[in-house]
Amino acid sequence: MIRVLFFGPVAERIGMSQLEMDYRPGLRWQDIRDELRARHHEAFELVSIVAVDGKRVDERDTPPLADEAEVVFMSAFSGG
Repeated sequence: MIRVLFFGPVAERIGMSQLEMDYRPGLRWQDIRDELRARHHEAFELVSIVAVDGKRVDERDTPPLADEAEVVFMSAFSGG
């Protein structure tokens, strides 16, 4: 299983803070993003930060996920 977490406004728009997806050999974080974006386009418009197993990633980071990986999608934070 892959654990997927959502934070802040992304979680609010999706209506949940986490879900689990079945592990498939060769699965990348981008595959998860694309699958979820098709169902929750309005939430993924806000995503600007992605982390895999606690480490921030970008489009250049494409290795397959391990079983039991954790993927996080969140928007940028601003404070004041």
